[in-house]
Amino acid sequence: QVQLVESGGGLVQPGGSLRLSCAASGFTFSRYAMSWYRQAPGKERELVAAFISTGGSTMYADSVKGRFSISRDNGKNTVYLQMNSLKPEDTAVYYCAARSYYSGAHYWGQGTQVTVSS
Repeated sequence: QVQLVESGGGLVQPGGSLRLSCAASGFTFSRYAMSWYRQAPGKERELVAAFISTGGSTMYADSVKGRFSISRDNGKNTVYLQMNSLKPEDTAVYYCAARSYYSGAHYWGQGTQVTVSS
């Protein structure tokens, strides 16, 4: 059974930091491109950060470049999103996603709420 379980969300003041984690199970983690999306109220889900190749290349949305960092630990089947210098506009539900490098398989987590407010 495939599971992606996000954690680490919460309420943080502007300028603060959070680290999101996504624990994966039920599939071969190293064969999947892991990514983070977010969806703010009334807006479409958008890609925030992702691994885009088996070599570890990454990409980031322009809105988070220089502030967010995606990383993964294949030994722990976990992907992280370090978020620094948070802004109110970063407020959203953050989702972890896994997409196979080799097939069409694509899985989603349930999401974790991040609220940036003073």
